[in-house]
Amino acid sequence: MDYQNIITIEPGKRSGKPCIRGMRITVYDILEYLVGEMTEAEILEDFSELTSEDIKACLSFAADREKKWVFWV
Repeated sequence: MDYQNIITIEPGKRSGKPCIRGMRITVYDILEYLVGEMTEAEILEDFSELTSEDIKACLSFAADREKKWVFWV
């Protein structure tokens, strides 16, 4: 998924953390909700401005970031 049009990073917003479409909802927030066992439907119900594509973009962003992470010993 191409998340580049969905995930935004603005230095003055949420301390430069990756957010969804310029809103104040961060990728981290969404990941924490999912880890906390909220379903996608529950997240979308609580945040009517979000879409299913936004949640998928968060997962794609996190997966891509993990793939690029390098551990140096």
